[in-house]
Amino acid sequence: MLARQQMIDTIRGVYENYGFVPLSTPAVEFLDVLSGSAGAEAQQSIFRVTNPEHEELGLRFDLTVPLARVIAQYSERELPRPFRRYQVAPVWRADKPDKGRYREFIQFDLDSVGVVSEIADTEIIAGMCDTLGALDVGGYLVRFSSRAVLNLLLAFAGISAEQGVDVFRVLDKLDKVGVEKVRRELMNGYVDESGDTIRGVGLTSEQVDRIEQFLAIKSESRREVLTSLRELFAHVENAPAQIDVIERISSNLYVLGYGDDRVSLDLSIARGLAYYTGPVFEAILTEAPQFGSVFGGGRYDDLVMRFLGQSIPAVGASIGVDRLLAALTQLGKIGKRKATARVLVARMDESLEQEYLAMTWELRRAGIPTELYLGTAKGVGKQLKYADQYDIPLALLYGGNEHAEGIVTVKDMVAGRERAKPVADRKEYLAQRAGQVTMPRAELVDGIRRMLAELE
Repeated sequence: MLARQQMIDTIRGVYENYGFVPLSTPAVEFLDVLSGSAGAEAQQSIFRVTNPEHEELGLRFDLTVPLARVIAQYSERELPRPFRRYQVAPVWRADKPDKGRYREFIQFDLDSVGVVSEIADTEIIAGMCDTLGALDVGGYLVRFSSRAVLNLLLAFAGISAEQGVDVFRVLDKLDKVGVEKVRRELMNGYVDESGDTIRGVGLTSEQVDRIEQFLAIKSESRREVLTSLRELFAHVENAPAQIDVIERISSNLYVLGYGDDRVSLDLSIARGLAYYTGPVFEAILTEAPQFGSVFGGGRYDDLVMRFLGQSIPAVGASIGVDRLLAALTQLGKIGKRKATARVLVARMDESLEQEYLAMTWELRRAGIPTELYLGTAKGVGKQLKYADQYDIPLALLYGGNEHAEGIVTVKDMVAGRERAKPVADRKEYLAQRAGQVTMPRAELVDGIRRMLAELE
C-alpha cells in the first residue's frame, strides 16, 4: 500500500504540473450508461449490481465512460471547456485473473475534453512519458498509431466497416499470439493449444496479405514509418489528411524532445475499446514486456454523443496502477517500506510518560513522522524489535539516566542491523553500541533531522 500510494502521489504530481484538475465519479452507474460504450468484450466484463428498487446498475469498468456522462450532464457554463481532468479510482471487470490482470484494480486517468487540436494528443503522450520517467520505471516505450489510419487499412484491403470491428479486435492480440495466429483468425480460425476453437473473421487470403503489408511497415524512426505509410496508401481516399494528423503529433513530440527512443509509431496498435476514433497510444516496459500495456489511451470524439447527441472532442490515457506495481515489484524497482513513521519513541519508564508524549508531538509538529510505542512490551529490546519489524529507521530511547543528564539516545536501526551482521559474539555487539548516538534533549528536532538526512 505504501508503494502504491507513493506511485499515486508521483503520478498526481505530474498531472497537476500539466494543469489537470481532479474529478471523482461514483463507482456505481446506471447500466445503460455503461452499456453500448466500449464494444462486446467490455460489455461482457461489466459487474451487474442490484438494489432494493431493482434498478439496472453496474460497476464502472473504466473512468472514461463516467467522464463522458459528467460532460453530458453539465452545461459548458457549469463546466467550462476545455475540461482537463485527472481521476484515480478503482474499476471492476469480470475478467479472468492473470499476471497483471485483476477483477478490481486502480486506474489513474488524465483527459482533455473539448479540444480538437492534436496538440492535446501530443500533451497526453508527453504526459505518459513524463509520468513513467517520474516513476523511475527504467526502460519504457510509448507506441502510438491511429484508429483513423486503421480505417484507411479497411479501405486498402477491401474490408467492410462491420468486419472492421472484428479485424481490430484480432489485431489487438498481435503482441500476445503472434502474426501467424492473427492471420489464421482473420481467415478461417483455428483450434488453440487448449482445444478451444477460435472462430475466424472470414477474410480472404488477399485481404490478409494486404493487412500484412501494412503491419510490415516497421522502423525505429517515426519519419521512416510515415514515409512508408504514405507510399502504401498513395491511392487510398482521404489518406493524406489522416496521415498528416499523426505526422503533426510526431513532429510536435520531436520538438519537445521525445525522440524515437521513447515514442515509436507502431501501426499495429488497435486498442481494445471500441470508442476510440483517432490517435491511440500505449506504453510498455521494455524490461517487463510480458505485463503488456501499463499505460494506454486515445482520442474518443464520439463517446459523449451517446449521452448528449452532439460530438465533443476528447482524448486521454489511463495508467494501470496495480499492473504497473506488479511489474515494478517483479523488476525489484519498488521500495519496501513497511511504516510511515521515521522515528519510534520507546516507553522505558512509566514516570516519564508525559516526556514521551512531549517528544512525540514535538517531532510531529516539526513534520517528522513519529510513532509513540503503545504496545504491551515493557522491555526496550522488544520495542526495538517492533521498530525493526516495521523498518522504522530511528528509535528514541529516554530513560532515567538520560532524563537526569538532559540528553536523549537515538538508535540508528539501519546502521545497527548492518554492524550486527559480522558480529558473532553478543557481548561484542553490545560493546559496540551499534548505531547509537546521544544528543542534548533541547536539540532533539535538529538532531533527528540530521540523522534522517544522512539515511536518505
